[in-house]
Parts: sequence; structure tokens; C-alpha cells
Amino acid sequence: MENRTEVTEFILLGLTSAPELQVPLLVMFLVIYLINMLGNLGMITLILWDPRLHTPMYFFLGNLSLVDVFYSSAVTPTVVAGLLMGNTVISYKACAAQMFMFAAFASAETFLLAAMAYDRYAAVCKPLHYTTTMTTSVCVCLTLACYIGGFMNACIHTGDTFSLSFCKSREVHHFFCDVPAVMLLSCSDTHFSEMVLVYAASFVICSSLLVILVSYMFIFISILKMRSAAGHQKALSTCLSHFTAVTIFFGTLIFMYLQPSSSHSLDTDKMASVFYTMVIPMLNPVVYSLRNKEVKGAFNKVVGKAKHFLGL
Repeated sequence: MENRTEVTEFILLGLTSAPELQVPLLVMFLVIYLINMLGNLGMITLILWDPRLHTPMYFFLGNLSLVDVFYSSAVTPTVVAGLLMGNTVISYKACAAQMFMFAAFASAETFLLAAMAYDRYAAVCKPLHYTTTMTTSVCVCLTLACYIGGFMNACIHTGDTFSLSFCKSREVHHFFCDVPAVMLLSCSDTHFSEMVLVYAASFVICSSLLVILVSYMFIFISILKMRSAAGHQKALSTCLSHFTAVTIFFGTLIFMYLQPSSSHSLDTDKMASVFYTMVIPMLNPVVYSLRNKEVKGAFNKVVGKAKHFLGL
């Protein structure tokens, strides 16, 4: 029998060990998180409050904001608390919970982006049948499928990772319990687990990308057939924000998860992770929504009523 001591807690090493960077990073992450919460919760409130925003596109946007709130909250408060109090220890169970929550809602976001691409396809390519294609029941079923798919993927990743034995170092070379970083600490044979990680991540990313690419292929074909310049501009403005965010989000996911662990550079992975755990959720309300006239109108209406109530 080998003499092994099972790990009961982990130490998150964070982005950097340089003391002079702790305060700037604390301020930056705290500001990003506050903007993230304000933007996404504000977007959800606007969509619920204004009947003009009760459309399929804004239904998906509201759920996207909700997902951004949850998966960013699974990571950022832990990072901020560690920088503030200097305590970077996380228990075994808390690490598993963080991994599950992050994987579940990040996966749900990939599926939601695919659902939004299908919604844009229906709006641009079949405008006359849009209301009968994207009914309330269809939108609800698509959204539920996104959440179910996300939670199933999280179960696979978390269950597979924490079925391994951890008896090596407790130090996680990351700022949160991400799958590749935790898997590196295992004293078990991780070859099968690495394959599970790559195949499961490949399915989530590739299936969503396939829906997005096929949808955009038909969208661009429809745009090329349009004779009106105004129609071109409207269709492009409808899809540009979504396409931009898809490129950034999926680019970082592919970079992080669709390569073997031996190819990972820990410092590079940390910087890429900052984008999709903190920056992208903060930017989504701006990229997707604040450019839309309907949202601006709803926001101005709320501000006007607030000024009237306060007597300004």
C-alpha cells in the first residue's frame, strides 16, 4: 500500500505573486465585477419591465445576461476576496462547486449563443414567418435545452475531474478551480480524463459553432440577395454585435480547452481566462443591447420616470 495523503483543500495561486500588483488587480477586478452586475442585472430589469422588449431576441438576451451574472459570480468574488484578505485557500468541496457552477453556466452560454444565431436566421431569412417560427413555447424550449445541456456538461467535467486522486501539490496554478489546472494536480493517470475533457468540450463548442456558422451562411446569402441598401444595413447591424461576441467568446474557449494539457502555458491560460470569466460578461450588455434603439428607448423612459418621481 502506498503512503498517500488525500488533499482536502487547494491553494489558488492567482494571476501573479508580485505584491505591487495586488492592489491594482483588486481595484480592476472589483470595478469589472460591479459594472458586470450593474449592466446585466439592469438589462434583465429593463427587459422584464418594458413590454416592447418582450420579443424572442430580448428573451434570449435576458437569459444571456442571467447566465453572465451566474458564471462570473462563480469566479470573480473568490478572486476579489483572495486579493483583499490574502486568503487563497479553497476547500475541496468549494473547489468542486466552483468548477461545476462555472462549467454549467459557461456551457449554457455557448448553447444560448447558438440559439440566438438561429433566432437571427429566422428574423433575417424568414421575416414573414418569424412570429410563427419563434413562438413563446419554442423560445422556452430552446432556453431550457441550453440550461440542461450546460448542467449535463458540468456534471461530466466535475465528476470526471474529482473522481481522480489528489495527493500531489495543493497549489492550483490559476485564479479559480478550472478543469485543466486542477487536473494537473492529480496523482492518478489523467489520460482518459483529458480525453473526456477534450471530447466533451469539443462537442459543446463544435455543435454550437456548427449551428452558428450554418445560420450565418444562410443570413449572408439572404443579405446578398437584398436589393435595398437599407435592408443590407439593417440586417448587418442586427447580426454584427452577436457575430463579434461569438468570435471573442469561442476563440478563447477553443484556445483554452481544445488542446492537450501538455500544450498549455499556465500564464497564457490565466490571461485568456480573465477575458471569458470577467471581461466578456461585462461587455455583453454593451455589445448586444445598448446599441439597440429599443433598449435605449426603454432606458430613457426609466430615467425620465425616475427624474419625474424625484422632481428633477
